[in-house]
Amino acid sequence: MKSQGLIILVFLIIFQSCSSPEKVKSINGLEVAAQMANSEIRHFPDPWTVDFNPEPIWNYTQGLIAQSMIQIWKVNGDEVFYNYAKLYADKMIDSTGFISGYRVEDYNIDCVNSGKFLFDLYEKTKDDRYLKAIHQMRDQLKTHPRTSEGGFWHKQRYPHQMWLDGLYMGAPFYAQYARYFNEPELFDDVVNQFRLVHKYTYNPATGLNYHGWDESKTQKWADPVTGCSPNYWGRAMGWYAMALVDVLDFIPSEHPGRIVILEILNQVTEGLKKYQDPKTGLWYQVLDQGTREGNYLEATASSMFTYALLKASRKGYVGKDYKTLAEKAYRGILENFIHDNGDGTISLTKCCSVAGLGGNPYRDGSYQYYISEPVRDNDPKGVGPFIMASLEFNLNE
Repeated sequence: MKSQGLIILVFLIIFQSCSSPEKVKSINGLEVAAQMANSEIRHFPDPWTVDFNPEPIWNYTQGLIAQSMIQIWKVNGDEVFYNYAKLYADKMIDSTGFISGYRVEDYNIDCVNSGKFLFDLYEKTKDDRYLKAIHQMRDQLKTHPRTSEGGFWHKQRYPHQMWLDGLYMGAPFYAQYARYFNEPELFDDVVNQFRLVHKYTYNPATGLNYHGWDESKTQKWADPVTGCSPNYWGRAMGWYAMALVDVLDFIPSEHPGRIVILEILNQVTEGLKKYQDPKTGLWYQVLDQGTREGNYLEATASSMFTYALLKASRKGYVGKDYKTLAEKAYRGILENFIHDNGDGTISLTKCCSVAGLGGNPYRDGSYQYYISEPVRDNDPKGVGPFIMASLEFNLNE
């Protein structure tokens, strides 16, 4: 009954917000985060299933949910959330510290993302299994294939390519490892990943970054001159924005590369501001195409941008006006994407399930491709960032 009451309270706040602005401030982001997290646990009692997987897999989506659960636990101390994250780790990591299903030779940058929440598990338990798994992720980066200038390929099967997604998957973990194990020489490499992907994907005319870049310019989706994919996909930039704000948690204030990251972050946030829907505060699946036929306001990208903007404004990385934009976006998520299931749980709706470039069947990065991918509820790529955005909203109050 308590959780149902919270749902009603949240929606009353939303619907009254236009006439009573002061009531908006009474939204409790921590309570909303916990309600979404508890809903996720009820929807997916086994954490390895959060991406609708038929069998256990070591993947970035499970790590994203585990990280969001750890963040709530750190704020409210509820062991339910910690235990849910730990349950995933213990399912996938055996007694020797080997990660089930993980193959270094695949050189999949996505797999590295799930290493992040293991730092907290190790700190709490001092279980060497988690430490060994962390080192496995780091060891992958030692031999991971790179572009000619040192940028990590997205995957072995996507040669010569950097995708915006990959910056979130690898860079924050890499920087956290450098800080945790006192290897400051690694920070130069971390910063270089952002410098390179921004150099090749950022378009100053729009203020946005293309989804991917093929150094070889051989992919059918790649522009023959620039090597860039043809469109600005919302979630790709969402991953990128989150990577920028999260990596700053670990790069030392005296490191010269920190200025580079801040400059890139400010360019990215200017672009997000430009394409934020003025009515809802949300963002479209294809960012610069607005109400073009087939385009839609999309929950995963909107949640990611909201988290990134709330955190960037709280930390003073961007101007104060971004806090207002981010709070509008958060309220827009609550009003447009959160559904009361009537059983004490809530769902995040209008989530693009997946999108990428190349592969088989071939994904050409066209507008029609992005708008035709399936849309579903409670995709972890939206739920995790929404939980983290809710926590940031709470901190910003």
